[in-house]
Amino acid sequence: MDSSKPAKAVKDVVEAAAEKVAGVLTPDVPGAPGSAPPTVEEPTTPHDPLPPKAEQGAPETRSPTGAKTGAPAIANGQQGAFLTTSQGARLRDTDHSLKAGPRGPILLQDHHFREKITHFDHERIPERVVHARGAGAHGLFTAYGTAERVTKAGFLKKGRETEVFVRFSTVLGSRGSADTVRDTRGFATKFYTDEGTFDLVANNMPVFFIQDAIKFPDIIHAAKPHPDREIPQAQSAHDTFWDFVSLHTEAQHHTMWNMSDRGIPRSYRTMEGFGVHTFRLVDAAGETVLVKFHWKPKLGVHSLTWEEAQLLGGIDPDFHRRDLYDAIEAGAYPEWELGIQVFPDTPEETFAGIDLLDPTKIVPEELAPVQPIGRLTLNRTPRNFFAETEQVAFHLGHLPPGIDVTNDPLLQGRLFSYVDTQLTRLGGPNFSQIPINRPHAPVNDMLRDGFHQHAVHAGVAPYRPNSLDGGNPFPAGDDENAFVDVPVTVAEAPKVRANPVSFDDHYSQVRLFWLSMSPVEQEHIIRAYAFELGKCYHQAIKERQLQSLANIDPVLCAEVATGLGLPAPQPTVPIADVAPSPALSQVGREWPSDGRMVGVVVDPDADLDGVGQVRRAVFAAGMVPLLIAPHGGLVGDLPVQRTFATGRSVEVDVLLLAGAPAPAPDAIPARDAKAGAADSAAVDPRVLLLVEECWRHAKAIGAWDGGVTVLERAGVAGTPGVVTGDSGAEVFTAVQQLLAAHRVWERFPASVA
Repeated sequence: MDSSKPAKAVKDVVEAAAEKVAGVLTPDVPGAPGSAPPTVEEPTTPHDPLPPKAEQGAPETRSPTGAKTGAPAIANGQQGAFLTTSQGARLRDTDHSLKAGPRGPILLQDHHFREKITHFDHERIPERVVHARGAGAHGLFTAYGTAERVTKAGFLKKGRETEVFVRFSTVLGSRGSADTVRDTRGFATKFYTDEGTFDLVANNMPVFFIQDAIKFPDIIHAAKPHPDREIPQAQSAHDTFWDFVSLHTEAQHHTMWNMSDRGIPRSYRTMEGFGVHTFRLVDAAGETVLVKFHWKPKLGVHSLTWEEAQLLGGIDPDFHRRDLYDAIEAGAYPEWELGIQVFPDTPEETFAGIDLLDPTKIVPEELAPVQPIGRLTLNRTPRNFFAETEQVAFHLGHLPPGIDVTNDPLLQGRLFSYVDTQLTRLGGPNFSQIPINRPHAPVNDMLRDGFHQHAVHAGVAPYRPNSLDGGNPFPAGDDENAFVDVPVTVAEAPKVRANPVSFDDHYSQVRLFWLSMSPVEQEHIIRAYAFELGKCYHQAIKERQLQSLANIDPVLCAEVATGLGLPAPQPTVPIADVAPSPALSQVGREWPSDGRMVGVVVDPDADLDGVGQVRRAVFAAGMVPLLIAPHGGLVGDLPVQRTFATGRSVEVDVLLLAGAPAPAPDAIPARDAKAGAADSAAVDPRVLLLVEECWRHAKAIGAWDGGVTVLERAGVAGTPGVVTGDSGAEVFTAVQQLLAAHRVWERFPASVA
């Protein structure tokens, strides 16, 4: 490229790219994310940055003191064809951190990684770059004692109780985004142990998009809103996300989890958690094992339907936060079991042929069962959201004696990144002194001064060795249970930016996940891919992602391609032969119904005694009744929580109909759009809407007396999961049994086998 003619070079590249996809795009359709269409293949010919789009402007270039410089506006943008450091040094690799051999730890001398991750860590102030939208709660962890054989960590000894704070969160959205978006969720737990704080920073998916932390800025930049328009918010249904994951195929496994029902949990209370990485546990004798951490919800894993998630985004964007806090307030305390998968600590750090240092891989539970080691109960909500939920600071390096890290390259980078992030977000190095972050163990760290120093340190010698303070503080020996970095041998190896060969398999475990899903879950995955890719502007990106789907499963690819109106490509790699893992499916088991919402439609002129009996039975079953009536206040002596105007089906897990209420006075379109077009219906149209939505969302529905008429009018009587009876108590018993399976999926037979 002639660097003296950058404008012409850019124009040539743009025209060449446009020619390759001629006819694919309609030029006058707004919404293109960039100024030139992409190609299906990754561009490899160097050229200067593309020009801005025609409608984009920029601030006038002026000096710091306000003088015009005469420089063009693009002078403030990126320059040159090649990737460089911030000082202009060209880089040959930004995909791999510098390690002591392909399987070794990241080296501190990796100045490019440190610059890249440090700058990324400080991109946002004061909101978190990721996990900005969160909800927290206090609780208690009680150890079973089953982990004592593999770790000396004191908080895991039998019967030991440890206070905790848990923060759940989405990843992509800002603090003001909705709870129910399709996204990965954080599940970060701070254990205030008497041997130092332990932070288990987990997600609701066991795999991650990337294998090396140096790529973290890339995946987040790709998934966040487009930088020119700051849209779409809290979504992956856009071009930059799918552009990245379709080129960076190690992301395909996490992407499949995200497109599954796991991406839209019903509640934080029905969400699994995974430590993602492999950790090393150390017992009192110094023997070690490798483990993966799992949180298993008492209520089972359960998700929203896609339509429910969309409705809730407008009706109640705080749905998950509200559900968590309401459940705690109602005494339906959320509970999870903490479990571990245990593996021998061998030099290869593999198990059943699976590389345990690859964070894009799982070990199926059928190969390594999850062994329960304790129970978490959340029983208190924050007193002040900002002081607690917003200021809590987690770090994977907060480890008590008995738990250590491995050389997982994603974990290694996070060990640097988390502390670095807090320095900006929380205003300095003393963030551990904020009340929510204060350890529950004695601290004598010799760290002094700095912004927001709350401690009043005594003594004159914050250094070691010293004699002026009598030698205090003293190093702890083995008898004092000091933390020990396990002396793992690092093999002699050259300094390289590379991954082990075992990291190169990007498709076999994605296929394992797909084959492990029930037919109804596969239908949801197909719909999610078709929806998200359908939101992309560029055909090339859709075609590229279809190629990855073809390498995973031909049925999946063909069904998504049909939804996009594109041909299904042939696989470019052999289709993996893998055994399904039934533990990955959410369907087919039964779970407790604690804390579920039971909607009861009340007809003021019908069986109020029966409603009262059902209301008491719901409370006795550990669930919450939600009475929905034509008006607020009281119906008889029953308190009304929702009216036909304010209630919506997405708030309830099951719907009961105690009558066929006539249209209320506000059942007119001018007053309530849900009333629909005016007619002479005998039943309030908003009640029919409740029934229709619950039916579409595969929820159990029950009716007695006049409620049976509503089922008939809605056209759902006699269908699976719709029950009737002679009394409210009889009907409630039947729907309670259906609720144990979460939903009535047999109502909608799947088309995939």
